[in-house]
Amino acid sequence: MIALLVAAPVAASQSHSKVDRKLQEALQTTATSHGVIISGSAACLASVADGLRSHGDVVTDLTAANAVMGTIHSQDVQAVADLSCVTSVSSNAKVKASGVKPADASASTSVLRSTLGLTPQSATAANIGVAIIDSGITPLTDFGTRIRAFYDFTTGATLPSLPVDPYGHGTHVAGLIAGNGASGSLYAGVAPGANLIGLRVLDSTGQGRTSDVIRAIDFAIANKASLGIDVINLSLGHPIYESAATDPMVQAVERAVRAGIVVVASAGNFGQNPNTMEVGYAGVTSPGNAPSALTVGAFKNAETIARDDDRVADYSSRGPTWYDGFAKPDLIAPGSRLGSLATTASALYLGYPTLRIDTKHIKLSGTSMAAAVTSGVVALVVEASKHQSDAWGSCGAGCARPALTPNAVKAVLQYTALKMHDDTGAQYDALTQGAGGLNAAGAVALAANLDTRISVGQSWLSSGIVASTTIGGQAYAWGQNIVWGDNIVWGDGLFLTRQASWALNIVWGEDADDNIVWGNSNADTIVWGNNIVWGDNIVWGYNIVWGNNIVWGNGFIGMTVGGANIVWGDNIVWGNLAAYNIVWGNVVMVSLGGGQ
Repeated sequence: MIALLVAAPVAASQSHSKVDRKLQEALQTTATSHGVIISGSAACLASVADGLRSHGDVVTDLTAANAVMGTIHSQDVQAVADLSCVTSVSSNAKVKASGVKPADASASTSVLRSTLGLTPQSATAANIGVAIIDSGITPLTDFGTRIRAFYDFTTGATLPSLPVDPYGHGTHVAGLIAGNGASGSLYAGVAPGANLIGLRVLDSTGQGRTSDVIRAIDFAIANKASLGIDVINLSLGHPIYESAATDPMVQAVERAVRAGIVVVASAGNFGQNPNTMEVGYAGVTSPGNAPSALTVGAFKNAETIARDDDRVADYSSRGPTWYDGFAKPDLIAPGSRLGSLATTASALYLGYPTLRIDTKHIKLSGTSMAAAVTSGVVALVVEASKHQSDAWGSCGAGCARPALTPNAVKAVLQYTALKMHDDTGAQYDALTQGAGGLNAAGAVALAANLDTRISVGQSWLSSGIVASTTIGGQAYAWGQNIVWGDNIVWGDGLFLTRQASWALNIVWGEDADDNIVWGNSNADTIVWGNNIVWGDNIVWGYNIVWGNNIVWGNGFIGMTVGGANIVWGDNIVWGNLAAYNIVWGNVVMVSLGGGQ
């Protein structure tokens, strides 16, 4: 290869595993060069980049990510992976907006806020900042002066510019998050007072590059304070090509969460076989496989306020995540046939007449929309935690307190989520609905009563919280559980004391034995350890072992007919066969209790 690459080589088998599966497949073709992201130690990346440039490759730095990116010769891919200082060589994959197109837009969805428990008197998330990493934002009257900054990353540079959105996806997402209804009150967003920071990474066709998303995330981290960024919305993704531990886009998400930004990611729209229409598992896309992201699937709200007739959307990606077997999504939110903002000049408006509601609004479906709705709710929760009521008596209404950490926000939304059922009355499993359906009013109420000034291990929940929310005149009980790594944790004691696990330096799900002391103390109703029963027929363990009725291919979702690595069908069993107890079939190992 190149003389400047002086680091010691590693064994061939180890170096091959450093190359993600999309790139490995590409190396078997006649292509002579490939777009890559090379991650490794800062000490050697400069030499790697110089060596590649001397060989005629085009390489630039992704400094914040401890990576370099570029287009390199095929023969250089494995040579780079052979270096001991390189941790991974990833494809600079194409990312796409996570939205699907409904057949028509004949009906008006005017119940979004109401079905979430919000009223005209609800808070608006004033002065909370949401960064939308998408196709842009068109500066419409519904946003007023609240588009506080706009940067374009689609050219490979970071360019401040006037807000634009030739595709239209980002504007629709922004409207669901923060539109104030000026152009039509039926389509007001969830957090109509929130500020928006537009970070454009998708082009006029709704596509972009992984490296641009990474640069946008790292830009948001670096400018969190100056731009007032509290939330990042990622309604985009690509198939999972490698472990979350080496996926550069996932690691960018983890950096953002560690910096105190709540990152909301769409789960993907690969929940249904497009040929047989059969529902399948394992279709979650990257960066929805980021442990600390709030990953959101979609449900259909039947255009009613009531929650009893809500159903999980067939297209919504189920877990587990490819390679790591993470439990995702974290929850589900309204995502089907949602009306939001558009312009007559956008590609979506021009190209799909059936999506049009009027000249100012279109209707879209997808986990993109569900993620946007959730980002709006997150903004409300952050606002509630910063400006709490005077329930504690020592601080007047509206006084400022530290915001909840991203881990705590995620736990609040999961804990207050509403369990959902299918048409037969059977509860959806945790890989389909996560913790349940999004409950904005409940999440805001819980967040407003957590005193963020309280030290770890001390009581921080005010009295008077009832674990239910009234929507459309009916009381709905909170699910009262979260999914923490390999553990389902539940019980009415979950939020009685402030947990060490809410800290910024904790990756979601890690160090459970050391940092989680919560829930009921009854060992019969809490599952501790590595084997978790999910409903009646699912067992979870560290290692994924697929049974006889599981089909898990090597293809990429969204890139092969039917999605060859999605598990089609509803009988899922897996776990570590060497571990304690493996359940095959419809056997219940434990009494789930506590909100189950």
